[in-house]
Amino acid sequence: MKSFTKHLSIKTKEKMEMINITSQVEQAVRESGIKEGLCLVNSMHITSSVFVNDEESGLKQDFLDWLEKLAPYNVEKYRHNLTGEDNAHAHLKRTIMGREAVVAITEGRLDFGPWEQIFYGEFDGQRNKRVLIKVIGE
Repeated sequence: MKSFTKHLSIKTKEKMEMINITSQVEQAVRESGIKEGLCLVNSMHITSSVFVNDEESGLKQDFLDWLEKLAPYNVEKYRHNLTGEDNAHAHLKRTIMGREAVVAITEGRLDFGPWEQIFYGEFDGQRNKRVLIKVIGE
């Protein structure tokens, strides 16, 4: 079995943003040379997320609106913010959206269902963050 590792560097323009990273992950799979296996993609930061869903601008905004209702930005509301931070909401949003995505590789390509894409969700952005891509297989 072979493995291949690549890191993406991401710095969002907005504090909260969702970025389609499918093409970068597909490129890493090609670079790996692995034809059959699995591709793990995970955020290396506790206030951001990686998930699979549909590429549609309305849906991405719906996610951001929904997350804001579940875990609103409110400095006075969270105990974590008493430590001097203001990003408790981002930790909660990350937990809701998840840490990583695992996608099968078949015949050298990501084996997606209809409309599936890989997204990086940022909830405390405008600073450098990393995403790990780990491809394993043969």
